[in-house]
Amino acid sequence: MIFSFDLLVNAVISGILIGGFYAAVTVGISLSFGILDIVNIAHPAFIILGSYVAYIVNSTLGIDPILTSIIVTPAFFVLGALIYQVYYLSFERRGQESMRGLAFFFGLLFITEVSLVLYFGVDYRYVEAPYIGPTWHFGTIDAPLRILIPCVVSLLLIGCLQLLLTRSFIGRAIMAVSQDALALRLMAVDPVRIKRIAFGISIATASLAGAFLIIIQPVEPSVGRDYIGRVFAICVLGGMGSLPGVVIAAMLIGIVESLTSTFYGPSWAPAVSFGFLLLTLAVRPAGLLGR
Repeated sequence: MIFSFDLLVNAVISGILIGGFYAAVTVGISLSFGILDIVNIAHPAFIILGSYVAYIVNSTLGIDPILTSIIVTPAFFVLGALIYQVYYLSFERRGQESMRGLAFFFGLLFITEVSLVLYFGVDYRYVEAPYIGPTWHFGTIDAPLRILIPCVVSLLLIGCLQLLLTRSFIGRAIMAVSQDALALRLMAVDPVRIKRIAFGISIATASLAGAFLIIIQPVEPSVGRDYIGRVFAICVLGGMGSLPGVVIAAMLIGIVESLTSTFYGPSWAPAVSFGFLLLTLAVRPAGLLGR
């Protein structure tokens, strides 16, 4: 192990930047799992779908992948609302949302992945943008724009979602729906409609996260599997349903993984990051900002 202060600082900065990406990947899970108690194991598949949408538009029209993801966000929202409606009618309304609901999302995961494989194959795909290659240098600190820009946009996205959840009636209804659906009904608010909106927002965030992913690295249909465990771990570590907690947890996991990869090797990073998760939850079971 070779230690130097410059290497340490760059590892921390790299961890913070990749943590911003992890936060974007996890924010949808925080809404569906942390607030709605829906274990959407298929969420990473929709992120990969967002990556391929960005790839198609970028390769055919040359439009920036982040701009593309923003444009298609309404389509992903509608897709999420439709998926929740099917989930509600098939499982939640009948009180069968536990194992059967989990099997439903596993099915969505594999259907999405297999469909992408059949259409695009297993070759890695990438996008082109003027900020993918350059790196900003601040003295001895290096900040690759392909990670810096997704991190900044991710924090803006989460900030807007936090304002929506805390400052709007719809947002407060989303926060309340998992706590007391009966109280919402007494206020003439349909909990099913609120959950449909929340799940639509959850899937809509996948379009942006997918664009970030294909900017950071080339993708193929099975890449999403690498993030299934990580996103749920960050959601739990940050505190169920807490978006600020997601950001803090994602940054911490990113820093731990970056330091481990830099000084001990990338093969140790997953084990050390999940060990950090278990240690933190042993001290604070509710998560960093859990209620």
